[in-house]
Amino acid sequence: MKFKKFLKPLLASALLTIGLVGCGTNEATEEPQQKEQETEQKASENQVVNVFTARHYEVDNELFKMFTEETGIQVNVVQGKAEELIERLKREGESTQADLFITVDGGVLANAKQNDVLQPVNSDVINENVPEQFRDVDNYWIGMATRARIIAYAKDRVTPDQLSTYEDLATDKWAGKIAVRSSTSLYNQSLLASFIELNGEEAAEKWAAGIVKNFARQPDGGDRDQAKAIVAGTGDIAIMNTYYVGLLANSEDPEERKVAEQIGVFFPNQETTGTHVNISGIGLTKHSKNKENAIKLIEYITSVEAQEFLSANNFEFPVNPNAKKPELLESWGEFKMQELNFDTLGEHNQKAIEIFNKVGWK
Repeated sequence: MKFKKFLKPLLASALLTIGLVGCGTNEATEEPQQKEQETEQKASENQVVNVFTARHYEVDNELFKMFTEETGIQVNVVQGKAEELIERLKREGESTQADLFITVDGGVLANAKQNDVLQPVNSDVINENVPEQFRDVDNYWIGMATRARIIAYAKDRVTPDQLSTYEDLATDKWAGKIAVRSSTSLYNQSLLASFIELNGEEAAEKWAAGIVKNFARQPDGGDRDQAKAIVAGTGDIAIMNTYYVGLLANSEDPEERKVAEQIGVFFPNQETTGTHVNISGIGLTKHSKNKENAIKLIEYITSVEAQEFLSANNFEFPVNPNAKKPELLESWGEFKMQELNFDTLGEHNQKAIEIFNKVGWK
């Protein structure tokens, strides 16, 4: 009896000890596991980059997918007009979720910088990928592609030796023969802004008035429509961007491919100021929450692989000099570009609009 009385408390004590040790072991094991899971979840949530873009091209979406496949970083995209996206960045301030701002036109990129919604990008990789001429002087934006505004001509009625400069298009020689889109087009506004910078306001106004006088019809439609118009016999030449020629030539629509076959591409002002070139670019937002991922995306887009994919599918010129151009772009040869700071396109934009209104370029 005495032995049993002694044994019961001993067994109880042993069981209690085992229980406590068991509980302690589970807590020690579960706590690191829980912390590891939380860390993994947090890391997963941070593997994103949020993009505000005014470029509405399918090729960009494909590039984002390729980037995600390579890095695991998800790209979330908000599309809109450049001016609206800049205003949204200003309005949202520190609360914005946007990490990158992408748009066409050097003047718009300069506007974003002036509105204090961007911050400088510091990356040796980007600096190696993109020459200085295609980057903001303070690296507030980085170029991703360029396009030239050229003279397209109907091959059956015009020969290259009849073409020379933008200025020549404003002479009586081309009366009733020029197709071009509206003055509301940013492409035309930046073209005229470049003339204001290079030649002065008076010469720019004279040129614009001469083009209006030589209209084959009132401006209508986009750049592709101008090419279709001259092939249809409404005018002989068109002012348009190079990448539209590439899109026509590689269209799924056989009629558009026929249009591309019947037009030639001429780069004006090769003996003077050079052909007007504009840029698409990327800026890192001032209040980016995923800065490291955002810079990785810029590095990727400016890499040789991405630049070649972009050029082969959207027919823009790559900014990375090591990227190969598609056969069509190679067939046009090298050309002299205007030498000016892309910021000036924004500086002269309002004056360009005023001139267009004054000369009746609708």
